[in-house]
Amino acid sequence: MQYLTRETFKIFWKHLWKYKWSVLIILFSVIFASLANIVAPLFYKQFFDILVNTSADRETGVLFAILGKILLVYFLSWIAKRITTFVMAYFQSNAMADLANNSFAYLHKHSISFFNNNFVGSLVKKSNRFVHAFDMVTGLFVWDLLPIFVNTSAIIIILGRKNIWLGLGILLWVLIFISINYFFSLYKLKYDTKRAIISSKVTGVLADTITNNLNVKLFNGYARENKLFKKVNGEFQKIFQFTWNLSNYFEAVQAMLMVILEIAVMSYAVTLWQKGLITIGDFVLLQTYLLSMIMRLWNFGRIIRRYYENMAEAEEMTEILVAEHEIQDIKMAKKLKLTNGQVRFEKVNFNYNQTRKIISNFDLTIKAKEKVAIIGSSGSGKSTLVNLLLRNHELSSGNIFIDDQKINRVTQESLWKNIALVNQDSILFHRSLQENIGYGQIKASNAEIIKAAKLAHANDFINNFPEKYQTYVGERGVKLSGGERQRVAIARAILKDAPILVLDEATSSLDSESEGLIQDALINLMKNKTVIVIAHRLSTIMKMDRILVLDQGQIAEQGTHKELIKKSNGLYKRLWEKQIGGFIS
Repeated sequence: MQYLTRETFKIFWKHLWKYKWSVLIILFSVIFASLANIVAPLFYKQFFDILVNTSADRETGVLFAILGKILLVYFLSWIAKRITTFVMAYFQSNAMADLANNSFAYLHKHSISFFNNNFVGSLVKKSNRFVHAFDMVTGLFVWDLLPIFVNTSAIIIILGRKNIWLGLGILLWVLIFISINYFFSLYKLKYDTKRAIISSKVTGVLADTITNNLNVKLFNGYARENKLFKKVNGEFQKIFQFTWNLSNYFEAVQAMLMVILEIAVMSYAVTLWQKGLITIGDFVLLQTYLLSMIMRLWNFGRIIRRYYENMAEAEEMTEILVAEHEIQDIKMAKKLKLTNGQVRFEKVNFNYNQTRKIISNFDLTIKAKEKVAIIGSSGSGKSTLVNLLLRNHELSSGNIFIDDQKINRVTQESLWKNIALVNQDSILFHRSLQENIGYGQIKASNAEIIKAAKLAHANDFINNFPEKYQTYVGERGVKLSGGERQRVAIARAILKDAPILVLDEATSSLDSESEGLIQDALINLMKNKTVIVIAHRLSTIMKMDRILVLDQGQIAEQGTHKELIKKSNGLYKRLWEKQIGGFIS
C-alpha cells in the first residue's frame, strides 16, 4: 500500500510540476491571504484597548484609522483569494485533463487478457476516481492544509512572543491533536481501502447485469441477480456504516480536546491579566485566534480522512498505471515492411495462464496471397492462432514471421495496420454508421465509405434508416441486428484494404440470403491478399486454396476440399457429412 501511495504521489507531482508557475502563484497567494487574516485581529486588539482605556471623544479618529487598516488588510486578503481561485481553475482543469488523457492512453495499451479479467464499469469508475482524487487532494492542500499550517504557526509565534508558556502550551496541544488525528487516519485507512474495493465490486456487478439485461430476462435471472446485488451492496453498506461510525467516535474525542484547550488557555489568560501582563484587547485577540484555530483544526481530522479516502480510491487506478503492459514493443522496434504477405508459424507453443496448453509445437507456412481456411472443433485453437498473429497474446515459445520479420520485433501499430480482421462478434462504437465504417480508413471520403458499404451489401439497409449514414448504432451496435453489424464490420475491413485478411466466423450471424451476397463481396475483398478464414460452416470454405483441420492445437489434416473429402475416415470428411451429408441423406 505504501508503494502505491508513493507511486500515486509521483504521478500527481509530475502533473503538478508541469504547471509549477501556477502552483507557486497559488502558494504565495494562499500564504498571503492566511497571514492577512492573522494580522487583522492584532488591529482589533489595539482597537479594543483604546476603546476600553480612553473616552469616546478623544480617540475616535484613531479608532477609525484602525478600522481603515483592517479594511485594507481584508481587501488585500480578498485580492489574494481571488487570484488563487482563478489560477486554481486554470491549474486544476488542465492538470485533470492531462491525467485523464494519460490514464486513457495507458489503459488502452493493456492487453486483451487484462480487459477480459476486468469489468468495464470498474475500469471506468477507477479512471474517473483517479482524476477526481487529484482534484480533491490538491484542493484539500490549497484550501485547507496550507491555511491551517500558516494560521496555526503564526498564532503560536505571536502568542509565544507575548507569553512563552502560552505559546508552548498551545504548540504542545496542537502536536498532540495532530498526532492523534494522524494515527487514527492510518488506522482507518485500511477500512477506507476496503470500502473503495467493495464499491468498485458493486459497480462491476451493476454494469455486468445491465450489459447482460437480455440474458437476465430470458433466463429468469431477475431474482438471482437481485439477490447478488443486494449481497454485495449489503457488504458495502456495512463497511460504509462502520467507517462512518469510526469518524463519529473520533469527532467526539476531538470536540472534548478543543473544549479543554479553550478553557485552559482562557484560565491561564485570567492569571496573566491579574498580574497586569495582558489587556482586555489581548483577551479579544486570544478568543479570536482560538476560535480561528479551533474552526480550522476541527476540520483537520476530516481533511486527513478525506485525503486518505481519496488516495485509497486513486491507488486502485495507480495499480493499473504502474502495472507493466503485458505486451510491449521492444526497444527500437521497426515498422513491419510487408512485401509479399507470407505468414509463417515456427514451432509455436501457447498456454493460457501457463497451465492450459492450447497450441503445441505448431508449424505452418501460408504463402503470399494464399487463401487458407482453418477448421476444427471448439477449443482446438483456431481463434487462438489469430490472436497470436495479432499479438493479442504472447507466445509461450516459438516465432511467427510475416515476410521473414518476427512479429514480436516490429511495432504493434504497424502489425495491426497490415492486417484486417472481421470476427464473429462484431462490436461497433456508439457512433454513426459513417464513423464506424470510416474507422477502417480515417481519411476515407464519403464516396469511399458508401462504396465499401455497397460491396458489403450494407448500403440498402443503411439507406432505410431515416438518418441513413448518420444513424447512431447504440452501445456495441445494439440497434442493429447481428447480420447488419457484421456487414458494417465487413465494410470497415473492405475500406481498410490491408494486405493480410483474417475472417473469424465472419458470416456466422448472417442468414442464407445475406451470406450469399456477402460471399460475393468477400471474394472481391480477398483478391490479391493473404487470407486466413476460420469457420464452422464448411460450405463457406469450399473454394479455399487449402483447408487445415486442427485438433488439440495441431494440424490433423490439410488439403483442398476435394482432397480432404476423399480421405476415408478423415476428420474433415466426418465433419462434412455431419453438416452437409446428413441433411442430404
